[in-house]
Amino acid sequence: MAIPFADIRGVHDSRAVAILAKTIYRELRSSGYEARDVMALASELLGQVTTEVRSRGAASAHGRKK
Repeated sequence: MAIPFADIRGVHDSRAVAILAKTIYRELRSSGYEARDVMALASELLGQVTTEVRSRGAASAHGRKK
């Protein structure tokens, strides 16, 4: 299930993002995940974002006229 971040009011507010991160962290830890598991998840998330940003950059570079 995708989280519709564009529809969440205030998602661009850095405080809202910090609260979301803290909430996710606390939920994972209270569910029994170790700190290293949370770090692995964070690494995977960053990898996904990096892949998306790179593919968008490559797509826009191919779309430009030279």
